[in-house]
Amino acid sequence: MRAALLFPLAIAATPAMAQEMKPIIDARLRYEGVDQRGFANDADALTLRLRAGFELKQGDFALLAESEGTLALVERYNSSVNGRTGYPTVADPENVEINRLQLQYRGLKNTLFTAGRQRILLDDQRFVGNVGWRQNEQTFDAVRVESKALGPVAIDLTYAWAARTIYGVESPIARIGGDNVFAGAVVKLGPVSAKGFAYLVDQDAPGRRQFSSQTYGLRTATALPVGPAKLSLTASYARQSNWRDNPSNYAADYWLAEGQLQLKAFGLNGGYEVLGSDSGTSFQTPLATLHKFQGWADKFLTTPADGIRDLYAGGSYALALGKAPPLTLQATWHRFDSDRNTRRYGSEWDLQLGFKPARQLAATIKYADYRAASFATDTRKLWLQLDFSL
Repeated sequence: MRAALLFPLAIAATPAMAQEMKPIIDARLRYEGVDQRGFANDADALTLRLRAGFELKQGDFALLAESEGTLALVERYNSSVNGRTGYPTVADPENVEINRLQLQYRGLKNTLFTAGRQRILLDDQRFVGNVGWRQNEQTFDAVRVESKALGPVAIDLTYAWAARTIYGVESPIARIGGDNVFAGAVVKLGPVSAKGFAYLVDQDAPGRRQFSSQTYGLRTATALPVGPAKLSLTASYARQSNWRDNPSNYAADYWLAEGQLQLKAFGLNGGYEVLGSDSGTSFQTPLATLHKFQGWADKFLTTPADGIRDLYAGGSYALALGKAPPLTLQATWHRFDSDRNTRRYGSEWDLQLGFKPARQLAATIKYADYRAASFATDTRKLWLQLDFSL
């Protein structure tokens, strides 16, 4: 894109020095099966995703270029663009695109400039992420400045004029334009990290204007020793209201309290997350990595009109396998309720087994079981996945 095309000029203006070229190869083979009440057919999706590219460094400059392609080996599913509406949705359409094309500059002390199509992950990706679980990740056409030049305060500022979504180049929302601003400032206060943030989301694609919003908030995190264990705590609050062409007039709150206790191979975690509602218009995070939150069955990718309260708890264990890497086991339970009008939406169990036999290779088995009470329908999902990367 525009900034990345300036790379040859930047190289020409840089004194002669050694160049460093790094290849990028990332492949993923995945089966996803979906059993969803209301569909006569179960979904069976076997997809192969490949990313390939390079990163070229010279002096203070770096150019990264990466293509991405997804192939459906078994296409008994609704990808959102293939017309197979008799099957449940698996949002992994066949697709070929330029995934990233960015120019970086590190010439100023403790500061990084990135311009072009890029991956942006902010904090836990609750507000801005790459939706990395899907085969076609979300990237942004943007300029970003990350700086620690102010000493104890770290600044992160992004202007993005487009989001490249997970739905592929054939989708009417493959590209969602708008004037998006992501701003954050982090300061360390002893063992506590505190971040103030402002996220201005502008979605001007058809059918997306109701997701335009302005969100201002605070996030704090700390990690403390508790005897031989480590306790990590996170708390966050944000206030969201309409912005730009959003037809609604609302103001809704977000709350999060979360804790994790790690003792050698054992881990326990739990939390309470609230996305509030104001008279039927709810707190939305359309640029988040939504699969990470409120259950892997993905029943709440759009916050219901009455908002949502998610109470969750889980545990993990790393099972030693002799000299081989450990087998990681994880289980999480969710209870979902509305924020207003006192409704119980449903509950969900999420289970995962993970194994990494080599540095470049990882295998994953995941299962999600959502039981509906008053929202959506009973849904079970199974994933078998193999990842390879250099």
